[in-house]
Amino acid sequence: MFLFILKRVLQAIPVLLLVATVTFFMVRAAPGGPFDKDRAIPPEVLTQLNKRYHLDDPLWKQYMDYMGNIVQGDFGPSFKFASHSVTELIAAGLPSTLELSLYAILFALLVGLPTGILAAIKQNTLLDYVPMSTAMIGICMPTFVLGPILLLVFGIWLGWLPVAGWGQVPGDKILPSITLGSVYAAYIARICRGGMLEILSQDYIRTARAKGLSTIRIVLVHALRGGITPVISFLGPAIAGLLAGSFVVESIFQVPGLGRYYVIAAFNRDYTMILGCTIFFAFLIILFNLLADIVQVWLNPKLRQELEERG
Repeated sequence: MFLFILKRVLQAIPVLLLVATVTFFMVRAAPGGPFDKDRAIPPEVLTQLNKRYHLDDPLWKQYMDYMGNIVQGDFGPSFKFASHSVTELIAAGLPSTLELSLYAILFALLVGLPTGILAAIKQNTLLDYVPMSTAMIGICMPTFVLGPILLLVFGIWLGWLPVAGWGQVPGDKILPSITLGSVYAAYIARICRGGMLEILSQDYIRTARAKGLSTIRIVLVHALRGGITPVISFLGPAIAGLLAGSFVVESIFQVPGLGRYYVIAAFNRDYTMILGCTIFFAFLIILFNLLADIVQVWLNPKLRQELEERG
């Protein structure tokens, strides 16, 4: 297991460097600059700004300097928020983004797992068709459509929940969490159904039924661990997707998270903020995928045995 983790960590280093390189040249190739949206700046002031942020250096030198800085953990100053570094802004926005992602994945699991299990037990019945059809609708509906609908219905028409904010008034975290977690609840329901159907068709499950064990005992004791293994594999990319996909939700509901900083940076050509957020999100994606693989190996004895044989 140690060699497996070490190998994955070593593989992650060139991936992060590649992400940083591609993002660096993509943002520099985009039209406009970080000071284009400000009011008219005298040429001499613009020259001083470019000199301060080393934007007047050759592109290859800017790239080498930036890569040398990020290796040391320095993402540089933000162009938009001049008094703050990118690291400070990431640290300020990350807690809200992580909290939103946590609530969203809990909602997805609490809705998706029971729905998938019930659909597998009641295969080819109304309790299978209705939840799976609803899940398909959830998969097809993007967050920038679902969010405004929930906001309009529950926030404005019914007035049950706040329409914006985060931690300011009771209930203002419900709509953003549901909006972000609904798509993943639908995915989890379908994946869980497929995994449970495969396990429930195994010989040892038929033997358990022949012994007269109750359906609840068969599902919870014998089938659940194997049935949710595909869900465990999905959780790594799902959590990473929640973090990266929070941009729209944070903008809709005015959540002061990292996604909003990313959106603001994109609109203002804040090179260092865009790069810092992209590299940080790439790191989180790799981290959560690694954690999901570790859990999957821990739950599956066959995978553990394969790793031991390779080792």
